[in-house]
Amino acid sequence: MPVSQTPPTGQEADPNPQKRRTGLHRVWHATLYSMAGLRAAWTEAAFRQEAVAAILLLPMGLWLGQNWVERALLTGSVLLVLIVELLNSGIEASIDRVGLQWHALSKRAKDLGSAAVLLSLLLWFGTWAGALWQRISP
Repeated sequence: MPVSQTPPTGQEADPNPQKRRTGLHRVWHATLYSMAGLRAAWTEAAFRQEAVAAILLLPMGLWLGQNWVERALLTGSVLLVLIVELLNSGIEASIDRVGLQWHALSKRAKDLGSAAVLLSLLLWFGTWAGALWQRISP
């Protein structure tokens, strides 16, 4: 291999300058990227619907839970739906970047992401149904 074609070493090997940040500078930029991710997620109808539900359910979960474990389960199940939806949106965006044409593996990846959202919603529903049943039953 000619000398001009040898791969660079050290920091020159990483073309992404973001990877060189450390300490509070890295934390600050990671926070900015996270906020950009939340703004991007807001363009997704499913995320908006779940986020609006979370705005209502999180305070309700704090009220409904009778101790810190119940409050953590109720609010955590709501937050888990948002987290899984964010991951699903990331999978879908990555697949769409590769190509919008139909492919069996693309469909499988999107279906798996959708199934993860469904399971998180079932967990949310089951957790809340159990807490409400306990609260209203004699």
